Amino acid sequence: MSDRPYVTLSCAMSIDGYLDTSGPERLVLSNAADLDRVDLVRSENDAILVGASTVRRDNPRLLVRSEHRQAARAAAGLPSSPIKVTVTSSGDLDPDASFFTTGDVQKIVYTPIGRARRLTDRLRGIATVVGLPDRVTMGALLEDLVTRRGVHRLMVEGGGSILTQFLADDLADELHLVIAPILVGESRAPRVVTPAAFPWSASHRATLAGVRQIDDVVLLRYALSDRFDPYQRDETVEDILDTTRQETR
Repeated sequence: MSDRPYVTLSCAMSIDGYLDTSGPERLVLSNAADLDRVDLVRSENDAILVGASTVRRDNPRLLVRSEHRQAARAAAGLPSSPIKVTVTSSGDLDPDASFFTTGDVQKIVYTPIGRARRLTDRLRGIATVVGLPDRVTMGALLEDLVTRRGVHRLMVEGGGSILTQFLADDLADELHLVIAPILVGESRAPRVVTPAAFPWSASHRATLAGVRQIDDVVLLRYALSDRFDPYQRDETVEDILDTTRQETR
């Protein structure tokens, strides 16, 4: 699909490939400096997407945290944070979740058309509900975002099911994969991806475009399409650390 947003996948995993533990408490894999890097990437996108399971389990706010990045977006005529997007097949979303209650930005929920009316009633006034064919695909979601919502750069922050769909359907342009110095070792814990047929294999390897140590984690940046933007604005580790120190004083 050529007429779609530029898609950046972003996730952190343990050394053994897990996104979280199977327990009730969220496992924080990134450190402060890397979280600030994620904040930078958020600020450069038009929209941020997470799956409904992430909304339910992690209760993320999905906002740009840095005041100077918020100000830079405002100076460019943009809202302080990107549009927030989620997708649900069940319609099981809590209107009181931070996804909906934080940030004066547009919120969009994609769901099968058969569930759209009921979900619209539940989220009336706080989110736009978009009904898509019974099996919501990431391709249809992207087409709606670019043609009807004006989204040209999309950041996808998980979870594993959503990441799998983007990768399996070859709909991502780059991947930011952070590896944390943690071993989870739980068979029931969520992995970065679920089983699927992926375009990359031993005979078609993804291109490693960058490696960077950020304190105790490592960022791997992979080019996944011929639209990959190697000149995307990026801050150095020192810039990130300096920003983190200033905003935590």
